[in-house]
Amino acid sequence: MSLPLRVLGLLRRHGWNATSFQILEPGFRYWFDGDDACIGYVDTGRAWVVAGAPIAPPERFPDLARAFVAHARQAGKRVVFFATESRFRDAVDWRALRIGEQPTWSPEEWTATLEGSRSLREQLRRARAKGVRIRRLAPDELAPGHPTRARLDSMIARWLASRPMAPMGFLVQVDPYTIPDERHAFVAEIGDRLIGFLGVIPIYARGGWFFEDFLGDPDAPNGTVESLIDAGMRAAAADRIAYV
Repeated sequence: MSLPLRVLGLLRRHGWNATSFQILEPGFRYWFDGDDACIGYVDTGRAWVVAGAPIAPPERFPDLARAFVAHARQAGKRVVFFATESRFRDAVDWRALRIGEQPTWSPEEWTATLEGSRSLREQLRRARAKGVRIRRLAPDELAPGHPTRARLDSMIARWLASRPMAPMGFLVQVDPYTIPDERHAFVAEIGDRLIGFLGVIPIYARGGWFFEDFLGDPDAPNGTVESLIDAGMRAAAADRIAYV
C-alpha cells in the first residue's frame, strides 16, 4: 500500500479535526505507531510542526503525543501541535494558546440563513446580474492536462499574486488536487472565463465538509465568493452533510 493510501485509510477511520485531510497535501512527513495511528507534520528545520491532533483513537492521544515528542528530541527537534481542537488540548493538558475561532454552519439551515440575510441575497443577485454561474466539477477536471485544471492554475496564480505574504507552508498553500476523488470542487464562471473556486475536503469522522479554499479572481464581480458558498452549502445539504 502506498504511503498516501495508508494515511487516507487512517483518516477515514479517525479524521476528526476539520483540517485533518490537509496532511495528504504536499510537504508533509508521517510518523506511524502501529496500524491505527499516524501523525502528519512539517519539518521547519528547528522544529516539527504537527498539523492538528494525531490521526488515531482519542484515548491514545496522550501516549502518542509523548512518544512523538521523545522521537523528535532524539532528532534534535522541538515540537508544536498546530490547529488542534479542544479534545486534544484536554487530553494532553499541555500549555496551549488559542489563536482563532473555528466557525461552523449547519447546511440544513442554509435556506433559512438566506431568508434572514438581505445583504447576502443582494450579493447573490449582483453576481447573477453580471453573468456569474456556478458549477460543480467532476474529479477528472482536476487532473493534469485537463483544460479546467489549466484555467484553474492560471486563476490561482493571479489570486496568489494579489496577496503577497511571507511563506507559511501548509498553513496557506493552495493545492486542490491531491486525491481529487475524495474532494468536492466548485467554480464560478462568466462564459468560458473561470473567476472563482471553492475547494472542499472531507471531515470523515464527523460527517462534515471543510471549505478549504475560497478563491476569487481579482477582477471577479461582487458576490462571486458568496455564490460559491451558496452552491457549496446547497450541495452539502443535498448530500446530507452534518456540518460545514
